[in-house]
Amino acid sequence: MVKLEDAVIARLETHGERYEVLVDPDLALELKHGKEIDLSQVLAVDTIFKDSKKGERASEERMKQLFATSDVLEVAKIVIKKGDIQLTTEQRRKMQEDRKKQIINIIARNGINPQTGAPHPPQRIEKAMEEARVHIDLSKTAEEHVQEVLKAIRPIIPIRFEERAVAAKIPAQYAGKAYSVVKSFGEIKKEEWQKDGSWVILMNLPAGVVDEFFDSLNSLTKGEVETKIIKK
Repeated sequence: MVKLEDAVIARLETHGERYEVLVDPDLALELKHGKEIDLSQVLAVDTIFKDSKKGERASEERMKQLFATSDVLEVAKIVIKKGDIQLTTEQRRKMQEDRKKQIINIIARNGINPQTGAPHPPQRIEKAMEEARVHIDLSKTAEEHVQEVLKAIRPIIPIRFEERAVAAKIPAQYAGKAYSVVKSFGEIKKEEWQKDGSWVILMNLPAGVVDEFFDSLNSLTKGEVETKIIKK
């Protein structure tokens, strides 16, 4: 549960009345965007207010009429999803910066320079976004921003999203430790255990993370892993 001093107001005005809840700004926005969040972690206090600054509580009878329930968590969810979240300038700036980093990470992991086949460093993507004057809209998730950001930065840097089919043969003595590393990169499409105990895997990975994937396996196996890009 968020501390009261760190909470902001989520407000819904409907049928000439105001309903307010005190919420964690980050979690409230995630809930508003459709993510499943434990409401008890979002609310600073388990109260629906008519005016939170004055401490005036909303009428339970009126809530039942308007929302078909007076349950605090159910009404709070409606207020957050349908209402406005009152962010301070500093909170908005920080959240926009965090959202920007999420967008850059998605593009860096999935995108390549089609002229070289190599991924773009995050710093290059960030610089292109700044040159294109990309606006971060907090009402959208990072994923919802990606296509419009790509459209904005393509005149500045050549970029496209691609996947690579990659194969790896991991020696038996490293197979156990390698499993969690491999799974952290994505879904294993095919796997085989060889007679010598080595583990052979086939995966489809975003083009931008292939080098990172190979580097991780090389580090884990002290360079004994065999890797291959099946197709480009």
